[in-house]
Order: sequence, then C-alpha cells, then structure tokens
Amino acid sequence: MKNLTSLDRRRFLKLTGLAGGALVLGATTPLSMPVWASDNADSTRLNLFVSILEDNTVEIVCHRSEMGQGVRTGVPQIIADELGASWDTIRVVQGLANQAYGSQNTDGSSSVRGVFNTLRKMGSTARTMLEQAAAEKWGVSVSDVEARDSQIVMKDGSRSATFASLAASASKRALPDEKTITLKSKADFSLIGKDVEIVDMDDMLTGNTTFGQDVRLPNMVFASIERCPVTGGKVTSFDKDAAMKVKGVVDVILMPEQAMPALFSPVSGVAVIATNTWSALQGRKALNIKWDLGEHAAHQSGPFHETLKKRVLEKGEVIRSAGNAYSEYDNAARQFEATYTVPYLVHAQMEPVSATAEYKDGKFEIWACTQAPQRAQRVVSEFFELEREDVNVHVTLLGGGFGRKSKPDYVVEAAYLAKKAQRPVKVVWSREDDMQHGYYHAVSAMHYQAGMSDKGVDSWIQRTAFPSISFTFTGTTDSPQTGELSLGFGDMPFSVKHLSCEKNKAEGHTRIGWMRSVSNIHHAFAQGSFVDELAHENQQDPLSMWLSLLGDDRIVDVKSQGFEYSNYQAPLEEQPIDTKRLKHAIKLVVEKSGADKPTKKGEGWGISVHRSFVSYVAVATKVKVEDGKVIVLEMHSTIDAGTVVNPDRVKAQQEGSMVFGLSLALMGEITFTDGAVDQSNYHDYQILRMNQCPRIYTYIIENDEPPGGVGEPGTPPVAASLANAIFNASGKRIRDLPISKHYQV
Repeated sequence: MKNLTSLDRRRFLKLTGLAGGALVLGATTPLSMPVWASDNADSTRLNLFVSILEDNTVEIVCHRSEMGQGVRTGVPQIIADELGASWDTIRVVQGLANQAYGSQNTDGSSSVRGVFNTLRKMGSTARTMLEQAAAEKWGVSVSDVEARDSQIVMKDGSRSATFASLAASASKRALPDEKTITLKSKADFSLIGKDVEIVDMDDMLTGNTTFGQDVRLPNMVFASIERCPVTGGKVTSFDKDAAMKVKGVVDVILMPEQAMPALFSPVSGVAVIATNTWSALQGRKALNIKWDLGEHAAHQSGPFHETLKKRVLEKGEVIRSAGNAYSEYDNAARQFEATYTVPYLVHAQMEPVSATAEYKDGKFEIWACTQAPQRAQRVVSEFFELEREDVNVHVTLLGGGFGRKSKPDYVVEAAYLAKKAQRPVKVVWSREDDMQHGYYHAVSAMHYQAGMSDKGVDSWIQRTAFPSISFTFTGTTDSPQTGELSLGFGDMPFSVKHLSCEKNKAEGHTRIGWMRSVSNIHHAFAQGSFVDELAHENQQDPLSMWLSLLGDDRIVDVKSQGFEYSNYQAPLEEQPIDTKRLKHAIKLVVEKSGADKPTKKGEGWGISVHRSFVSYVAVATKVKVEDGKVIVLEMHSTIDAGTVVNPDRVKAQQEGSMVFGLSLALMGEITFTDGAVDQSNYHDYQILRMNQCPRIYTYIIENDEPPGGVGEPGTPPVAASLANAIFNASGKRIRDLPISKHYQV
C-alpha cells in the first residue's frame, strides 16, 4: 500500500502534462487532428505528451487507463517510435483528467485504433523540431540529420547530439506545418509491431503498485454503503444509533436519494464512516434500514425473459431491409427458424470499484480506478456545481474494468462523503456490492428465420429485443437503439437478396450499461449459432455455409439498405465491413485448429466468426461431452486487427477474451427477484476456474490495414463456437445461455 502525499506545484504540473522538461509538445497542436476535438476552448493550447529531461529521459504521457491491457505501454510505444527514442530512455507518466487530451475514455477498444496516427504525429512533431534544432546548430540541411536512439545524428555518422542537449532550443521553435510532417513507413518501425513487455510488469509482480483499493491519505476514513436493492428505491428509515455503537464508527450519513433516470448518480442508501473497513462493514449491518423499493420491485427476470422470447416471434420495427423478405420466406421451398436468449450479465472484474476523495478549499482531489477520468471529473463537478478545474481526478491502476469502471457513480459517492465528513474518505465496495449494485448487460432474445432453395439462402429475417443502455440515461427508452443495433445486428454481413432486420420492444428495470463487447455478446451468439444450424439443415459443413452466406469478396453497404450504421465511430471509407477479411479469418482458424477433421466419439468442434470494433475474429472450440458434463478441450482464435502495435498484448487480450467469453457462455447469469439481484459473489456468479480453462492458441493476421480494436473483438464469437461444438459432440442444440442450465460445466 502506498501513502500519497501532497505534490509541489511544479511536480504536479509535470505529472498532469501541463509543464515539464526542456521540450514539451501538445496533444492538440495547429495540426488537423479531429480525433482530439474537444468542447473545451483550451483544447487548442499546447499540452504535454512528450517532455525531455536533462538526463535524456523521455517522459511520455499516457492519457488512457491501464487495466491489464497494456495501454501504458502501447501509447508510449507509438509515440517513441516516431520520435526516434530508445525504449530504455522512456518513462511513462499517467495523465490526470484533462480535457486537453481529447477523449480519455478507455473503452470501445479505441485507445489505439482511434488515435493511432494522432499519436504518431505527436512523436513525429517532436522529432522534426529536434532535427531542425540540430541542423541549425551544425549549419547543415535538416535532410542531413535523423533521430535515432534518443539522439540526433548526422546521416554520415560525423556527429551526434542527445535529445536533452537540443531540447531547450527545439522547444522555442514554432510547431512545424502539418504538411511538412512525415511519418515512418512500416519498414522503418523500430517499436510498432514489436513485442514490448508492459512497463508496469515488475511493479505488478512485486506488489509495488497503486490500485484503487491501495490509496492511503493522512487522516483518511473508510466508508461502506448499504444501498437500495432495487433501482430507483429510497430509504424511509434507519437506526443510526445502533451503527454508531460499533467500535471504530465515526459517522453515519444518509446518501442523496437516487435521481431517475439513473445516469451516473449514486444509488440511494446509508453510508457508515469508520476508522477501518471492518468497523464500517459491522456498522452497516446494524443500520436496520427500511426501504421504499419503488416501481421496479415488481421486476422478475424469469417472466420478463419469456416475454422477450414471445415478442421476437412477432414482426418488429424494421431498421434495415432489402427485397421482399416476408413474401420470399413464405414461398420458400424450405424454411427454418430459431430463437436464442442470453440472460442479464455482470462484469465481475477482480477488483471491485473504489474511490478516495478529499475536499479542501472548495476543490476535490480524487483517486479512482476509473476508465473515464474526464467523465468522473464532469459528473462530480456538475453534482456539486463546480468548475471542472476544481475537480482533480488521479487515475490508479485498474484490476480489470470491462466497462464497469467507466461509470463514475462510486466516484460521486466518495466526493459526497468527503465533503460531508470534511476529511479524506475512501469508499470501499465489497464483492457483494459490486455484484448487486452494478450496471448490467441486458437480457436479450433474438429470432432468426431463413428461407432456402437449392441455390442457398434466399430470404433472411432477424429480430432482436433487449433493454437499451439508453434507458439508464432517459428512464423511458423501451427498445434497442441504433448504436446498440450497430453491434452485430444491423451490420449483418451476409449476401442475402431478401432481408429484414427488426427490433422489438424491451423495457428497462435496472441500470443497463456497456460491458466488454456490449451488444455483440448476444448478437454474435445468435447469428453464429443460426449459421451452424443452417449448415446442419442443408447437410453442409459449417465452413462452407459461412463462406456461402458471406458471398463474394466485397464491401458490405448497410447504409444503402436504410440502416444508419455507426461503425464504432470509425470512417466507413477507411474501415468498411470487408467480407474478404471475414472469410480469411474463419478459413485460417479452421486450417490452424483442424476443426474440419474427424473427432473421437463424444467430442466435437464448433466455429464462428464476427466483426466488431472494426476487427475480425474467428474462433474454433473443441469440447468433450461425457456423462452430462461439458469439458472444453482447446480453443483457437484468429484476429485481423489491421496494424498491430504490440503483438504480445494482442495475444494476451485474445487469451483473456476466450476466458471471458467462456465464463459468460458456460455460467454467466444474473437474475432478479422482486427487482433485486439474486447473485452475490463468485459462488453463485461463477467465472472460469483454472481446471475449466482449455489450451488456447492465438494467430494474428498481419496486414497494413488501419488498426482495429483488440480488447473486445475476441469475446463475441466464443459462445456460438462453444454451443456449436456441443451440438457436434452430443447432438443437443443449446439456444438459451448459459450452458450450465443444460449441462454440468
């Protein structure tokens, strides 16, 4: 555990990227960098990404949050490559919440793909200024010099100078015109595309790190909050005196009543403040709270699940169409249909959310394991009617995030209690708190119909129904929205002449939020399973069916069929839906795994492929079904993520995605009774154990395409590949997840 003390102003500015060494460079320069656009007027000023110290150390700011994915290595890796810096001279500085960085949201698998060229320009701009300074000093043409190993050298080898010796004069130069900046060719990369060990590895292995739970401040107290079990409920009474009798308890504070819609506001409840976590927890048990549970106390997940299954059997609101899907289906020589469901799910990250806040002189200092420091800063500032600059958010390491830690309700809790207590407060969430008061992946039902002839599939109808994330922000949204339908549904890539994609109603009853892969989780399960079922119905092998449906190599134009596709905020002209890449990914995974080869009795392979976050991932899973139990034997995945920065991290992310996807498919299920979550810990919301984990193989497809996402694309194809493998091993088709409802796992 680390004690965090006050920083002097100079060091504070240095760490936040507002001042630094001899050479400083901005994230938003006069260059045209729309990715970094901000509504903050200050976003056009110079802000630090690069600073060079007197000892030739190159400090590079990482503006995103590290949760094991390696972003604190990947971002500096990109900048350092273009800068011409030697990796052993790099020191990574964690950026605090600051609008000048552009988006700091570490979600959507966007930390590299969204800003790859912008980061390269940061390095290239610094390199150009250093080269110009050296050329002027030596009286030569700038074309005669180059950056190499944290030095500027004459190309003929006649002289050299360290970055540090040139930094002062370089920093006084005008920023180069964007048109004069040159980026390296791929052949000249020295760091991009290379395996680089994550910069925090040694500290992680030795425990010399600061996660959210590790923060310690002088005079700090601990808070544990008893929250209303039902979204929108409120406290009617509680026994403060009983809690105050517990040794170590110093105060009991009523939390603000949860506003609806839920947004990022804290859940209604009562906080117990104590000198240690144990006392806070014991005091909480003595509160004897009475609740007004509100309208959502009537929510029962089982009946609601069945309601969604019935709704998707009826025609819904068409969001994309072509031809005459219904008439062609009705007149088809053969018809096939199936309905699939996925339950509510929760993130279940290893580190529950945590935040520590101090309120002093009308300003907040906050330490949090947050994926979205700017959002935390904004929400806290709005809650207390402060300027954003009065809320300083420090980002700790994250023990897993998966989207939960991008919602700053827990940060607001810490700030609220710190102001009330007039001393630093750490809010500690237990595992039970995290399970029962999170933001949940939506329960869903999907229905698919295919009309077939001897020529193949001629008509295709698909429907989806699930509570929208927008419900959390509006309180009234009652059907999936375009952004969610863009995740594996409206972007269906098949070459089918007659098509109807439809959405059906689904009301919200709890806080719905984004989770790793978001709506791709359920859409990829349904689509990948249905393709496999069609292969069986047509007596085709699954790979042939996939290739047949994907059709000729082409760019899929979904907008011409009426769907306003968001494409993960990437320009469609640069990163379109490309069936050639999809086909290559699934053909390669079959080739590498041997999924087309015969298996022993009781064993089977399953395959699936999916495009998400502008990357292409195929998965082949082999299982054994014996005595009513499913054993996953091995998994193979191929990933085409375009230009890859750190292959080692891509491999690790794919392995993690396989484990995450298996956990969800095999055992993931959150249920609600009378509006409250039934599950409470890993005993009744299980994640994959070591004895359940198969051998995992990863194959990276190399090409020169722009970078795609890596953190999330691996998960979506997992469930379908697993269910398909179980069918091939046992003959039993599973359409309702999790697998544990049907087999021992």
